[in-house]
Amino acid sequence: MTEPDDPQAATGPATAPATESDDLARLAGLHVPVFSARVGTLLAPAFTDRPDPVMVDGTLGMGGHTLALLQAHPQLRVIGIDRDHQALDVARRRLTAAGVADRAVLVHAVYDEIGDVVADHTARGWIPRVGVAGVLFDLGVSSLQLDEVRRGFAYAVDAPLDMRMDRTTGITAADVLNTYSSPELVRVLRQYGEERFAPRIASAVVRARAEQPFTTSARLVELVRASIPAAARRTGGHPAKRTFQALRIEVNDELGALRRAIPGAMDHLSVGGRLVVLSYQSLEDRIVKHAIAPRTESTAPPGLPFDVPGSAPEFGWLIRGSQQPDDAEVTENPRAASARLRAAVRLREAG
Repeated sequence: MTEPDDPQAATGPATAPATESDDLARLAGLHVPVFSARVGTLLAPAFTDRPDPVMVDGTLGMGGHTLALLQAHPQLRVIGIDRDHQALDVARRRLTAAGVADRAVLVHAVYDEIGDVVADHTARGWIPRVGVAGVLFDLGVSSLQLDEVRRGFAYAVDAPLDMRMDRTTGITAADVLNTYSSPELVRVLRQYGEERFAPRIASAVVRARAEQPFTTSARLVELVRASIPAAARRTGGHPAKRTFQALRIEVNDELGALRRAIPGAMDHLSVGGRLVVLSYQSLEDRIVKHAIAPRTESTAPPGLPFDVPGSAPEFGWLIRGSQQPDDAEVTENPRAASARLRAAVRLREAG
């Protein structure tokens, strides 16, 4: 992670030269963040009783959630983290246009680096020593990445098989397809895509790449379609959906990063601080649940007739289970259909 000595400088100059992100920023203004109202309602109590609250948006994207929260809470400051340089540029332009960029620091990092980011800004005095008031994670692939054809995230159009959220580092989806062994491909497709026809698809990939390496998505889509029985193709959405999800997760180590990010976020929340997480598939949701749940339980041995000091739960659930979008939210934003929301509040200091 690289950042200027001055935290405010991370947002960049308001008069930066025009780039392709100008058009994307204008389109971003039309984008409705998933669960925007619910996220705002859940986080608001953590901001209202503090003179100088700071929130970390661990998956800034185009900045929709951060923008709404900064506008709703004039005293709030936000540290926005994203691994995607293009997303950071779009978010910076949106926040600048809205006149709230002076209350936001944008950091190029993966969300599992949240502990380092918070520690750095605490040392600089930008975050109170007691910790942050809120943390938000809006997981999965962003609308920006889906809509930018050249990124290769969408299976509906032919594009280079990249799928990196940070295009400056790491392996691409093409690298995975062209270099992984058949067993490794089966593991990726089963574990991250829950694809029951993983062996068929992996074998077909190995045979096809021997003739010509994979470079673009259309060829992969056709291979997956041909590998899945016709009866199975008629249900469950697009036949390539699970394969593309699996490749994206592998390329970006999304689940590994998530397993590291949630505990790191919880450790840096102040008492009364709130954690809100939006996930879009069952693998993410299970990781979030299992990371939070143990810290919502007492650590005292069961059956004791008295309370053990320091054994009370550190966190409490703000909602029971995971919330799903209602029909109106899905109509407004179809990409919200698979969303699951979980939220917790810090009740006491650790230890």
